[in-house]
Amino acid sequence: MRADSACYYTLLLKYLVAEEVGFAISADMTQELRKCCTAMTGERWVALETREREQVDLAEVEFTPGDWSRNAAPLRYVALRFTPRQCELLEPKGPSYHAIVSNRNELDAADLVRWHRQKAGTIERVHRVMKDELGAGVLPGARFGANAAWFRINSLSFNVLPVLKRRALPPRYQDARPKRLRYELFTLPGKLAIHQSQLSVRVPAHEERLREIVDARGRLLAMLDERRAAQ
Repeated sequence: MRADSACYYTLLLKYLVAEEVGFAISADMTQELRKCCTAMTGERWVALETREREQVDLAEVEFTPGDWSRNAAPLRYVALRFTPRQCELLEPKGPSYHAIVSNRNELDAADLVRWHRQKAGTIERVHRVMKDELGAGVLPGARFGANAAWFRINSLSFNVLPVLKRRALPPRYQDARPKRLRYELFTLPGKLAIHQSQLSVRVPAHEERLREIVDARGRLLAMLDERRAAQ
């Protein structure tokens, strides 16, 4: 189970532990937990990733909630520290902290954080992609039916793209968002030319990239043939 802090309450945690369900849940950053995070020395923090505007570090935190039984198995807390790479001009901003609670000890801290980030409840990313990159944020008109159809088309596009990336495109496109796919694949310009009664097209892409596109089209046609054969 993977969830945000809305699922961080003792009864659920005890149930998951008793049923031996592996989980990773965002923990409420209480004053006690924040105090444990800020008290850790610098050598205990390990770099997780470097973003454009912040550095993300993680560390194992020894913390026990006040209402957790002493006889129960201790939970695992992994703290994340977000440090701005450049100070704000008018409002100096220090590090911010986030924590994850889990009972999975077979994963190291970095893998546990990545596994938690793959939770299905991260709907904000879906909203961002649909609104900013697929056009769901700009409705076509004032008619409810037309707007509903427009949003349904965007929803279908959002669900089709993962199939395209997983079944047809090379691995380097696995995490590509619609904006990148549009510029690299969907809107690739070409110039038609006729030479000696043969039609050809010239595109501004190297041979390896063109081969990837041709192979992807072949995989899509193979999927279509499989579906027809199954029917």
